[in-house]
Amino acid sequence: MVEYKTIKSEELPFGKNNFIEIARKKAVTDDGENEFISISRGYKSGEDKIRWKSTIALPCDKEFVEKLSSSLLEML
Repeated sequence: MVEYKTIKSEELPFGKNNFIEIARKKAVTDDGENEFISISRGYKSGEDKIRWKSTIALPCDKEFVEKLSSSLLEML
């Protein structure tokens, strides 16, 4: 069984009721633990209920995150 713990998260709203959540999480099992960064897209439906559309998990590696950040900026 896997237990997920959120270490830190930030929500970035866009559009009318959409958002991106960027979070640093830890997956804990009997065999050990693994930290990762998740990027999730969601939206708020009626009565501010949160619904999730998709998620991607990225390695918690500074060089990788820096390269990803620079690649995203180059897209602008």
